Amino acid sequence: MTRLHRFAVSSALLLQSLAYASPEPCLNGLCHFTRNKLASRTVASELGPQLSANCNVYGPDDTQFGNCTTRYDPFFTPKIQMVVQPATEDDVPKIVRYANANGIPFLAMARRHGMTSTLSEFDGMQIDMSLLDKIEIQPDGKSVVLGGGVFAKNIMEKLWDAGYVTSSGSTSCVGLLGPALGGGRGRLEGYYGVVSDSFLKLNVVLANGTAITVSETEHPDLFWAMKGAGHNFGVVTNLEMKIYPRGVDTWYYKTYIWTQDKLEAVFEASNDFHNDGNHAGHHLKEMAFNMGSYTIIPSISETEGVIFWSFVYRGSKEEAQPYLDAFNAIEAVSTEDGNVPYPEIPGVSGTGMNSALCDYGLNHVHYPAGLKVWNVTTQRQIYELYNEKIREYPEFQRTTVNMEDYSHEGVDAIDPDTSAYPWRDRGLLSFIAVTYDPNPALDEAAIAWAQETRDLWNAGAPDLLPSTYVNYAHGDESAESMYGYEPWRLEKLRGLKAQYDPDNLFSYYNPIIPNMNPRSTHESNFQGRQIGAKSRSRGQ
Repeated sequence: MTRLHRFAVSSALLLQSLAYASPEPCLNGLCHFTRNKLASRTVASELGPQLSANCNVYGPDDTQFGNCTTRYDPFFTPKIQMVVQPATEDDVPKIVRYANANGIPFLAMARRHGMTSTLSEFDGMQIDMSLLDKIEIQPDGKSVVLGGGVFAKNIMEKLWDAGYVTSSGSTSCVGLLGPALGGGRGRLEGYYGVVSDSFLKLNVVLANGTAITVSETEHPDLFWAMKGAGHNFGVVTNLEMKIYPRGVDTWYYKTYIWTQDKLEAVFEASNDFHNDGNHAGHHLKEMAFNMGSYTIIPSISETEGVIFWSFVYRGSKEEAQPYLDAFNAIEAVSTEDGNVPYPEIPGVSGTGMNSALCDYGLNHVHYPAGLKVWNVTTQRQIYELYNEKIREYPEFQRTTVNMEDYSHEGVDAIDPDTSAYPWRDRGLLSFIAVTYDPNPALDEAAIAWAQETRDLWNAGAPDLLPSTYVNYAHGDESAESMYGYEPWRLEKLRGLKAQYDPDNLFSYYNPIIPNMNPRSTHESNFQGRQIGAKSRSRGQ
């Protein structure tokens, strides 16, 4: 039975080179065979002496293996043969070189929230970044240095207590880097842009195991790519981000629950709120974020969805009130409001640690759409479809149709050509999450419903090319919809792939260049066969 292995460098241990860890020589660090079925005990004995103390290796028989591999969304699940937990930054390049030398695909992750279908093609070693959780505010009070495994809740709380904030995703339980490498939408983007706009420098381990620093002055071309397409280029072990004075002591929030007969009034008011530059949210950075959803509240109805909507304002109730008058005029089933410190905002607005968005183990079949205005007719069609599907499939009762509206002033202020994030003109972000207990008999229906909803959103915006926020992608969307239709964008990204990842190893998360030889897809590939050097690996 495989057991937990803790590494401690000892003079009694013979250090083994990566070349001798594999049964035959490798060219350029990439093997034409795989040892992907190695027992974790073997990996520990070969790799362990090269790593720092407190690193771990887990195999499927270890008690901690499940804790390290359980995913938020098991619908598309990578196949994990072993887990390696680095304890320091310096461990990561050694792990990558070992994986390459032994033909083992690797997948780096922190909180395991990735939802894309492309992850299900993976079969290999998980590099669990969760021990790299450093949060160090710099002496000048202008930046923070973060480990590659930190997540939103911890960052928000530590910075707030010290008098600062920084950009992060809107959900407490997700990692920082997963969203940020795809741009990163969040409640502070009205002030500071998307999350990656606050990057100062990144420590990145490339596909060949080389560790480099990336910034505006070091590898600036790669720095551009990491801000929106970073999952395709390397494992980030450490980053430095801008931080900002926290400002007011509390934020105001208000939530509404409306019945379906108020739908048209709600979306008309939301369009006025979002687009009227003299009065409302599109240009008002203080009204940071509002989010709505169609959802089932059983105490109201088990077959007819309600409209839940939440607003958050950086300031007092009195300051926020004029911007909410139109919504207050729409009769609600219930409302709730109050003022709380910023780190508590996720909890009171539906995205906190105890929210459904942080429940692990349920299928969440996603499809997104980026918009500029709510098409009220389309929103009615999507609502009616929601009720129809809930009646047809009661198992889908936890499904939500989600509409996000971010203050956009800070995003608009940044030249779109300065990063790989392509969708600065899409202030509205919508997605459906068909949610249910894992059940293969329901999968086809779930995908069909999610696709139909996405297609309705896109059909309701005929003047827009379909856009996909890469972190919400289902995985079958075009590269253009994720990374931009301007030809120069994908040309530049593909050129950088040729430079920094010529073997396309980082290609398991909505890849720029799909790998046509996914060795992990076929079980027979793992029996020591000659399968080619272009294996698929990536960091998330």
